Amino acid sequence: MKTTGTPVTRPENSRQRNVRIEIGQDTRNYITGQQRVTMVPLTIRRKQNHKVMTPPPGEHSALGSGGEDISMIRALGKAFYWQKLLDRGEFATIRDLSRSMKLEQGWVAEVLRMTMLAPDIIEAVLEGKQPRHLNLQTLRGRHEPLPRDWEEQRRLFGFSA
Repeated sequence: MKTTGTPVTRPENSRQRNVRIEIGQDTRNYITGQQRVTMVPLTIRRKQNHKVMTPPPGEHSALGSGGEDISMIRALGKAFYWQKLLDRGEFATIRDLSRSMKLEQGWVAEVLRMTMLAPDIIEAVLEGKQPRHLNLQTLRGRHEPLPRDWEEQRRLFGFSA
């Protein structure tokens, strides 16, 4: 077991508490004095401007879901707004839309592909209940094209039928 943090003592509390962050392979519980300690193996990584805790594979907990991803929600909002502008005829092509927004045409096309997602996948993203591996890069179809078939999308992204 390796300690990655130093103990933190809070003197304002009548009972002094030590907080330790340890990296290990398994979950442990133990009681010391009047404290109950639970050790959970987590990976902490940076995701844009905040840190995300990721449990080890196979764990089924609240931390196992992707959580609310503001960048994905914003991209979905842009995608549906831009699609609405195209449907109304305010812009004839993606090229016209991207020029007026002063954005790269390829990026606009990637974001617009997100409007083809199955409704339940969109709902899961908006509620923060998407699988951990479902991120903005995956949704925009950077690594592999986004399937048009909703059942195929559900299989690809790990949603149950």
